[in-house]
Amino acid sequence: MDTIGDMLTRIRNAVQRNHDKVGMPYSNLKHDIAKVLKKEGYIKDFKKVQADRKSNLLIEFLYESENPRINSIKRVSKPGCRIYKGYNEIGSVLNGYGIAIVSTSKGVVTDKEARKLKIGGEILCEID
Repeated sequence: MDTIGDMLTRIRNAVQRNHDKVGMPYSNLKHDIAKVLKKEGYIKDFKKVQADRKSNLLIEFLYESENPRINSIKRVSKPGCRIYKGYNEIGSVLNGYGIAIVSTSKGVVTDKEARKLKIGGEILCEID
């Protein structure tokens, strides 16, 4: 099962329905993706919630004048077809108006940070 794809689908569906927050099973990679989304201003907040020996990740969305900050969110690298790129091959999303989230040896970062640090990695998703 593609847990990152599931996370992105939950976010996409919740934003389309104008929900304030969404919950999902917790993992460290999902936590790191949520951290990048918060740092870049796409979500309001996130937190780890314990419920009956299971951990969940709760994400609160950010809206600007009743419009969601996340317009679209798309999975790039899939379990059946991983997409790896070097730092000089990573392009910008919507001419810099969007971001790509990259899993690198230095952790989960944006495409801009990966180019700045001169490290490549797996392109997880694109957001605008």
